[in-house]
Amino acid sequence: MNLPLRIARRYLFAKKSTNAINIITGIAVFGIAVGSAALVLVLSVFNGFEDLIMMMYSNFNPDVKVIPARGKTFEADSVLVARLEAVEGVAYVSRTLEEVAFFDYKDNQDFGTLKGVDANFHMVVGIDSTVREGVYAFEDGARELAVLGLGMRNKLAANVGDRFTEMAVYMPKRERSNSPLEQPFRHSYIYPGGTFVIQQDFDNEFVLSSLSFARKLLGYSGPVVSSLEIRLTPGASDAYVLGQIRQVMGEGFDVKGRFQQEESFLKLMQVEKWLSYAIVSLMMLMVAFNIVGALWMVVLEKQRDISILKSMGATDSSVRNIFLNEGLLLSLLGIVLGFVLAIALYAIQKTVGIITVPGNFIVDAYPISMRVVDFLVVIVTVMAIGLLASWPPAQRARRVPAMMREE
Repeated sequence: MNLPLRIARRYLFAKKSTNAINIITGIAVFGIAVGSAALVLVLSVFNGFEDLIMMMYSNFNPDVKVIPARGKTFEADSVLVARLEAVEGVAYVSRTLEEVAFFDYKDNQDFGTLKGVDANFHMVVGIDSTVREGVYAFEDGARELAVLGLGMRNKLAANVGDRFTEMAVYMPKRERSNSPLEQPFRHSYIYPGGTFVIQQDFDNEFVLSSLSFARKLLGYSGPVVSSLEIRLTPGASDAYVLGQIRQVMGEGFDVKGRFQQEESFLKLMQVEKWLSYAIVSLMMLMVAFNIVGALWMVVLEKQRDISILKSMGATDSSVRNIFLNEGLLLSLLGIVLGFVLAIALYAIQKTVGIITVPGNFIVDAYPISMRVVDFLVVIVTVMAIGLLASWPPAQRARRVPAMMREE
């Protein structure tokens, strides 16, 4: 340990001649501790909401989604699906076909999106675990069944499980006819079989059906899909698997990971997260004035010691480093106490839920999730603020002359 650091540590923990210095130093440490805890908790709350949203989206969005770069549909035969399933890290592949449709149930009508899915869809996403009414099934004997989002079910006032009332589904024909008497829409009938609850955007828009029903309604006879949805094996490298899938698919396709599927929304969350962090960091700058006051008073108290050190050969930079180190040690002490406080509040929130979410939300208490990188960011931020606050007192100590003069 170098000499300036040893002296700084002694100055920090030694009893001061004036009790006011001890009080101001204690207030400075307390302020840094509270600020550090606030920074960690702000980041942790945003992490919690991010994890919650990703968990909610994982029940509808796959790990990887392949869509055409141009147009809405493409052909995905069994050979292509088999090649994708052979990629290391790929667990399941599901074929889906979706299009905007008009739904009519009794006297209620609304627009939404019909999404036809194959038998693997519930293994790619956790959609079957979100069913709150009825069953996750697309056929009941000879009847075609649909699984509606809660919002669509409410807007149509659909009676889930009613096998006597059909829901009409209308879609515009792809080929145009010159006959004015021909209907411009294809239509078919399906029975409401279940209701899923995931997230408002999905619940208010989607109606799920079998892939064959969607193809028939759209007039497709071949293996036409609008996307291939893929689930990865646990622990698989996303970057590696995405690269392999792109090689299999070739040009003309967009291969999107989980983040890219909701990129705009998640980027907005990141902006809000770091903006909140910046606001709390600015509050920490106000706390830094306590550090300036505490160190300035220490410098005034230790003028005789500084003069003696300079008389013994200490350089101006060495004296300056003593008080810079003391400011950093003071900041480090506050960081440690702040981390202890943040971890304690984190544990209480996770177990008891001291801060609840108002209204009928999917969780009762604010979600929170701590990450190691957040602690590192807080350490760098607080230490930088501590160094900045230590600079004026350190420069004042640097100007103390070697021979003590009465002031």
